[in-house]
Amino acid sequence: MSIFNVFTLLGGLAMFLYGMDVMGKALEKQAGSKLHSILEKLTSSPLKGFFLGMVVTAVIQSSSATTVMVVGFVNSGFMTLRQAIGVIMGANVGTTITAWVLSLSGIQGDSFFITLLKPSTFSPILAFVGILLYMASKSDKKKNVGVILLGFAILMTGMDLMSGAVKPLRDVPEFCNLFTLFTNPILGMAVGALLTAIIQSSSASVGILQALSVTGAVTYGSALPIIMGQNIGTCVTALLSCFGANKNARRTAVVHFYFNLIGSVGFMIIFYAINAVVGFSFINDSINAAGIAVIHTLFNVTATAILLPLNRVLEKLAYMTIKDDEGEKEKFQILDERLINTPAIAIEQSRKALRNMASEASTSLIKSITLLDKWNAEKAEEIVHSEKKVDKYEDTLSTYLLKVSAQDLSVRDSSELTKILHIVGDFERISDHSLAISKISEEMHTKEIQFSTQANEEIKILKDAVLEILSLTMESFVKEDAEAAYQVQPMERVIHELAREIKNLHIERLKNNSCTIELGFVLSDLLNNCKRVADHCSNIAIALIEAEADSFAPHHYVKNLKRDHAESYYALLDNMRAQYKI
Repeated sequence: MSIFNVFTLLGGLAMFLYGMDVMGKALEKQAGSKLHSILEKLTSSPLKGFFLGMVVTAVIQSSSATTVMVVGFVNSGFMTLRQAIGVIMGANVGTTITAWVLSLSGIQGDSFFITLLKPSTFSPILAFVGILLYMASKSDKKKNVGVILLGFAILMTGMDLMSGAVKPLRDVPEFCNLFTLFTNPILGMAVGALLTAIIQSSSASVGILQALSVTGAVTYGSALPIIMGQNIGTCVTALLSCFGANKNARRTAVVHFYFNLIGSVGFMIIFYAINAVVGFSFINDSINAAGIAVIHTLFNVTATAILLPLNRVLEKLAYMTIKDDEGEKEKFQILDERLINTPAIAIEQSRKALRNMASEASTSLIKSITLLDKWNAEKAEEIVHSEKKVDKYEDTLSTYLLKVSAQDLSVRDSSELTKILHIVGDFERISDHSLAISKISEEMHTKEIQFSTQANEEIKILKDAVLEILSLTMESFVKEDAEAAYQVQPMERVIHELAREIKNLHIERLKNNSCTIELGFVLSDLLNNCKRVADHCSNIAIALIEAEADSFAPHHYVKNLKRDHAESYYALLDNMRAQYKI
């Protein structure tokens, strides 16, 4: 084997790993919008979790990515440890698909059908179709499909280069003797675990072993311990990802490790025990790529069949390894940074966090409006606490979404991220105005001043209108209801008109000496805060509507609304004016 073969081997390895990375990320991106809805359907059934984990991993071609996602979900509190166990086991089975695809390179035969199945035949075709889709298509989905095909073609080309580069080693006695060392179970498992831990992908390390199998030096006896070690080494990614996570998330990574460790050691003990009694005749035979895929699949399926019914035992082991401190309570962090590498999931988590923030801001506004009728110090304190909580939400969400925006996003994910960034500031400002209205009530209570009966009647109509626009905004936001969102804009106009009319009526009362200047300042503050709340509600509704058209131009939208939908807009406006008439 010459130095040029070494160069070819390294180049092939680089292409293989790069192709696998590109294909995996593109598959993940293509399936991203569906991944969350799939995982959301998880129940307490380990069997259902197993099938879902298997499907997700088969789609994104990475058990490590699935496991890290699961760790993030458990850390966020959206998945229990028991649910996670089934998904992890399913991920281990789903990852065996890659080995079977790679084994196609070992197909022998000269018939047209057999030749067509060989990667050396269809890879160039896939690469050509992929580059056409990537360069010529304007559709984000078609571009993703093109990247998937290109990634697969690069992966298979790298596999062929590696296989071709190592073929001369079949005639090197030292290389053949090297693999006899790996028949030692402990050494073989250590080598497999180390290789997988370094490249952080069991699929990739299995592919490298499949490439080496063309030399004929790899036997069943040497391949088995290496494959078992590869299953243990793949746990490194999840174990690294759980640093800084809560205890249940760490237990999830530990369950992944125990599953592979117990399964691998158990499989080895059973295999070598039977071999000692029966004496397998094939153990010293050369293994090919398909044989490696068979062992990889057989191990994962067998280990899952045995350990899935024992999921509670694995759960107890995890609790014994990572114990609860007395009196300690887990704190869930919705926006888990482990999920950033899967943007669709991260954005869905951001949407959930925004819903929590919106609920907090909405409840705070309702409380502050009730304080105008009757002062309550306890409620006022709750509003202060809520405002601080909403501020924290805004800071955390904005920082998190900026990190997500640095990822390679699909058009849909990018639009959703932009929408959330637009809305988050408006909910934070609604919370600020809730606090300001609460302070107005406190001032009136402290100074023992109150509005006249007539002014109170006018303000009641304004308060009802504010509660109505808040209700429409929350309905349109939570349910993503465009019909409710379209009603917000005319409602905002009605609130501004009410505020102007109330101000004018107050001026008339000042002229008649039936009201005071001091109350005028308080009223002015109240009216301004109500108008600002309406403005922010309008901004949220417009952002929801504009997100559908992938455009954020509020002033342009309002202008078009009054021009293109004049009849329906003014009909709504007239109805609302009649409903909230002073």
